[in-house]
Amino acid sequence: MNDLNARPAGANRLPWLQQLLVSLQHVLLMYGGAVAVPLIVGQPAGLSRDEIAFLINADLLVAGIATLVQSLGIGPMGIRMPVMMGASFAAVSSMVVMAGMPGVGMTGIFGATIAAGAFGLLIAPFVCRIVRFFPPLVTGTVITAIGLSLFPVAVNWAGGGSTTSQFGAVHYLGIAAAVLATILLVNRFLRGFWVNVSVLIGMGLGYALAGALGMVDLSGMAAAPAVQVVTPNHFGTPTFSLAPILSMCLVVVIIFVESAGMFLALGRITGETVDPKRLRRGLLCDAGATFLAGFMNTFTHSSFAQNIGLVQMTGVRSRHVTAIAGLILIALSLLPKAAFLVASIPAAVLGGAGLAMFGMVAATGIKILQEADIADRRNQLLVAVSIGLGMIPVVRPEFFAQLPHWLEPITHSGIALATLSAVTLNLMFNVLGGPEREALTGAAHA
Repeated sequence: MNDLNARPAGANRLPWLQQLLVSLQHVLLMYGGAVAVPLIVGQPAGLSRDEIAFLINADLLVAGIATLVQSLGIGPMGIRMPVMMGASFAAVSSMVVMAGMPGVGMTGIFGATIAAGAFGLLIAPFVCRIVRFFPPLVTGTVITAIGLSLFPVAVNWAGGGSTTSQFGAVHYLGIAAAVLATILLVNRFLRGFWVNVSVLIGMGLGYALAGALGMVDLSGMAAAPAVQVVTPNHFGTPTFSLAPILSMCLVVVIIFVESAGMFLALGRITGETVDPKRLRRGLLCDAGATFLAGFMNTFTHSSFAQNIGLVQMTGVRSRHVTAIAGLILIALSLLPKAAFLVASIPAAVLGGAGLAMFGMVAATGIKILQEADIADRRNQLLVAVSIGLGMIPVVRPEFFAQLPHWLEPITHSGIALATLSAVTLNLMFNVLGGPEREALTGAAHA
């Protein structure tokens, strides 16, 4: 796309204003996901609007801190790549159940989150060794599945969002189309800095159009406090129960599987090598953020896949950009009015940008698959089955509804299903194939 594509992560230092604008793109893209988890969990827990707002601010604070650590690295933590962190959706279904359980509630959720974070810190040094099970065949399959699993999010946004009663209305589709068209035109006719902020330009135009059509709701912004500091254990001292802890520990394992795939994907996009040592740093940050989150009134944290698409689309691979985005998130957690303004971006605006960026993730996966022996029938079967399994939660989320609830972190995650399938089938076909498989592989490469 531009000369930044040939430079390693962290090397493409932009002027400060340009870095700030590119960082703002990252924040705008992930903000909806960052606030969604507190909204989903807070409502069944019976929290008031003010308490849910506090949950959102707490999530923004921890997400900002975790993003800084992942981007810059502190001690043994942080993968030092352009990673955006936020509350993970993998734990949502489990936490909604916990919120209604007698004797658990919010303090029980936070206690389970703390315990799961500690568990993650213990197992991260062992999990990081799985990097050798991610050759281009597996990595390409996982990245393609990540992109495809994100498409329903973009389509839902483009149609107006799940809360609208007029899903697919012409004005929603028109806004999304205008955003997408602007991004495409900027990438076609402009160069350099303008391409780097094409998503921001498209979203800015979309926001202006939405405002002109009366789609931007700023009601309640005046009542929000100017400054609000997030304090630890705001809802009470965390409590610890065995069943919630076991459920959240399983969630952390799934987060690690997803994060490993995303870190490897980002490594391919940025040209960085993600070896076991570096992967361990990234997973330790995931676990450390989760451990901190339990004390700071929020939930399990992981990297956001949609921001990987933004890195690929803009070509800006500097970790300093996401570090600035982390500072913006921290500032938003302290300034509810500013956070309110960002939250007023209509879903259709995000949808137009998402269609382009999430597609870029899938395209990256397809490109990586070209490095594998995709002409081999067994490898084709691996790709087909793994992507097919990954699409099950996307096409029919209720497909596994009759299975035990503790499996939901796996069965509700297309990324986890695709990753587990690709790794397992690669082991069966290519690692444990025996002499016959070796002969077939050798013949294929001859």
